Amino acid sequence: MHPARRTKRITSWHVIGAQLATFRKAARMTQAELATQFCVGEDTIASIEQGRRALKLDLAIALDELLDTKRALQTAVDKVPERERYPAFAQDFVEHEQEALTLLSYQTQAAPGLLQTEDYARAVFTSLYPPISADDAEERLSARLDRQKVFDRKPWPPMMNFLIEEIILYRPIGGREVLRGQVRHLRSCAELPYLGLQIVPTNREKHAGLDGPMVLLETPDHDQLAYMEGQRVSFLVDDPDEVSVLQQKYGMLRSQALTPEESMGLLDDLAGEQ
Repeated sequence: MHPARRTKRITSWHVIGAQLATFRKAARMTQAELATQFCVGEDTIASIEQGRRALKLDLAIALDELLDTKRALQTAVDKVPERERYPAFAQDFVEHEQEALTLLSYQTQAAPGLLQTEDYARAVFTSLYPPISADDAEERLSARLDRQKVFDRKPWPPMMNFLIEEIILYRPIGGREVLRGQVRHLRSCAELPYLGLQIVPTNREKHAGLDGPMVLLETPDHDQLAYMEGQRVSFLVDDPDEVSVLQQKYGMLRSQALTPEESMGLLDDLAGEQ
C-alpha cells in the first residue's frame, strides 16, 4: 500500500511572505528587529515570510510604512483570493468541497462545519486552545459560514451524507441554548432531499471509525479524495489505495449507525428535552 500523499501548492501567502523577506533585507533588518518594532514574536515574522501564516491587513499597512514599500504589502493582501483566506492546510479541501459531486463526512467531537449554526461555530472557535484572537475567531467564523454557500449551488448541491457520533448531541458547546439550536438545525438539515444524516450510537460494541474523523468526496472529474484532520495536522489524501480503505471504513461505519429515520427520531427527542 502506498503512503498517503499530501497535496501542496504555492499560495499568495508564500509570495507575500517572500516579498516581506526581500523588503526586510533591503532595509537591513533582521526578523528579530522587525518583530520588536511591532511587539510580535520573531516566530510570527518567520511564519509570515515562509507563507505559513497569513499577513493581517493592519500589519501589512504598518510594514509598508516602516519599510517604505509604497503600499506593496497592503495591495498584495487586498488581492488575495477569497479561497486562500482559509488556513493553508484546508485551502485545497475547501476548493474541492465547493465543487464536489458527493461528500461523505464522519465527525467525532463537534457538529460538521457545513452543518454548524453561527452561534455553535463561534463557540467552537472560542474553545480553541491555545486561544486565538477575537479577530482571528471572527475571520474563521466568516470563512466557515461562507463554506455553507455550497447549499445554494445550482442546479444542486453535492449529494451528502453525515455520520455524527451521538456524544456530539449532548456536548453543550456554547451552552445549552446554543446546543439546542444546533440540534434543531441538524433535524432541519436531515429533511433536505440531497442530504443524509445518521447518528452513531455510543453503545455500539463494534465501531469502524475509531481512528478518527474523515471526509470523503468525489470531484467533477470523478477523482476520489479524502480529507483527514487531527491535532494540529490536516491533509488531503489522493492516493487511490488509501482512499479505498477509508471508503470501506465509512461503508462499515454507516451500517453501524442508526438509520436516517431513527436518527431523526433521536433528534426530535433531544430537541424536546433540551
